[in-house]
Amino acid sequence: MLKLSKGIAALAFAAAAAFGLVAPAAAQTPPNVLVVGQIAEPAALDPHTVTAVNDFRILMNIYDGLVRYKPGTLEVEPALATSWDISDDGTEYTFHLRDGVKFHDGSDFNADAVKFNFDRMLKDDHPYHDTGPFPLSFFFSSITDVTAVDPLTVKFTLSEPYAPFLSNLAYPTGLIVSPAAVEQYGKDFGRHPSGTGPFKFVEWQSNARVVIERNDDYWDGAPALDAVIYRPITDANTRVAEMLSGGLDLMVEVPPDNVATFASDPAFKVYEQAGPHLWFLILNAKDGPFANKEVRQAVNYAVNKQALVDNVLQGTATVAAGPTPPAFNWAYDESLDPYPYNPDKARQMIKDAGFEGAEVTFLVTEGGSGMLDPIPMGTAIQADLEAVGLKVKIETYEWNTFLGIVNPGLEGKGDMAEMAWMTNDPDTLPFLALRTDAWPDKGGFNSGYYSNPKVDELLEAARKSTDQAERASLYKQMQELVYDDAPWLFVANWKQNAVSSARVENFALQPSFLLDLRKVSKPN
Repeated sequence: MLKLSKGIAALAFAAAAAFGLVAPAAAQTPPNVLVVGQIAEPAALDPHTVTAVNDFRILMNIYDGLVRYKPGTLEVEPALATSWDISDDGTEYTFHLRDGVKFHDGSDFNADAVKFNFDRMLKDDHPYHDTGPFPLSFFFSSITDVTAVDPLTVKFTLSEPYAPFLSNLAYPTGLIVSPAAVEQYGKDFGRHPSGTGPFKFVEWQSNARVVIERNDDYWDGAPALDAVIYRPITDANTRVAEMLSGGLDLMVEVPPDNVATFASDPAFKVYEQAGPHLWFLILNAKDGPFANKEVRQAVNYAVNKQALVDNVLQGTATVAAGPTPPAFNWAYDESLDPYPYNPDKARQMIKDAGFEGAEVTFLVTEGGSGMLDPIPMGTAIQADLEAVGLKVKIETYEWNTFLGIVNPGLEGKGDMAEMAWMTNDPDTLPFLALRTDAWPDKGGFNSGYYSNPKVDELLEAARKSTDQAERASLYKQMQELVYDDAPWLFVANWKQNAVSSARVENFALQPSFLLDLRKVSKPN
């Protein structure tokens, strides 16, 4: 349990608040213990099994990767690896590991531990391979072998050059878990996490809190906070009320209607940070009305995206023009304009395609990572689509339930579904969610079954190129094709935000959308 009296006091507070035993007006969090309002219960605390930024915001503080993002950027810097060498042909990466690092359970971090982690993700015959139905091990599909050269040297051999490799190692899927803990807990490891990070896991009480405490022996210097308590509060209004009453120190993804309230109150600090985010609707290109390209284009004309950004999102986002966020400025196709709002054209296209009056099922979530007021957004989109001749039925689900329905594919479940992605490289989202080989039955996230062989070809070529200008050209060609094919309803690119109490110091949002709490403090 927590070693410090402050931490124990925090636990007592969190338990009381979680069960409604503390009146909101009396709520006060302890000094140097940060209470974070999360948007949902984590699915697991195993980085090799989860896909949601909500979970990653916890994991990044328990674990380290071989590399990490430099604060304030998406550039890679050393972490558990102090340096690395890349072969001339780009197919071998040799990492030199930090000496003397231990996992929180006391076992040694070394090259064998690194090999265990990647073999676990990538080898079907590994005894602990069961990492969930849709792990992001896709990030590392080019790895053919991992060799422990000696205790402090590990070599990755790739099947071909892979430009996003280092960036993907910095993403949470590349975080290194304790082999000893995996062997001890098996499939339950996600409830008993052990890494090398700045904070150690203490407890997880379902639907109430996850508690982590300072790792005094952290290789990069002990963090300033004594402990962090993550509280899952699904309802946005409840999160806001807790923040206003003092029951939370930090809340990410502030509802747009409340940003101005916090910004005008000196008791709070509001943070904004642009990042690579896309909010869109997956359209079922396999069955139903959206198997027709003209109908998919029509819904892009039918929805008043500027009104959504201005009225629902209160200016906290910009209208999206395609599958690549503009934050990837080097790869973004500035020549593409968002589909204009033209309901008359949309109505005629739907009628000409023979789908006037067609019934469509729209899957909506109550909330989730980067989901941007999903219920009001869904309701507004429903109204716009019904105005052009479609009959839209909304089905609403809790976030983790929603992912369990949507990720395996929309066939037999719905015609469209809300989705949001925050990514670290322009390769990530299209490669995982637009390629033919990323259909759900092939292990990917292409839940709408979109397929264009030319898009597949461009994406494969872009990830193999080590020339950024060439990669940019390939991604721009991909964007033009996807824009025309309209497998998604392209809606918004979010400017992420957060609010903290004025007591919180040294916090900053990151372009990765992750929470780095190493330097954060909350003095008396």
